[in-house]
Amino acid sequence: MKKANIKLLVLSVLLMPLLTSCELFEGVFKAGMWSGILIVVAIIVLIIWLLSKLFSGRKK
Repeated sequence: MKKANIKLLVLSVLLMPLLTSCELFEGVFKAGMWSGILIVVAIIVLIIWLLSKLFSGRKK
């Protein structure tokens, strides 16, 4: 092996504990789940608000 390849291999092995992919995917899925929940709640609130505006004018 060349010296550059050995240095790259050693560097990769030393950096592996810092680059845990499971934590990265966990963060992505948590953000995705919470943003999805927020979007659904916002849509439900918007529908309720629109329905209340639509039907509130007929009570007079």
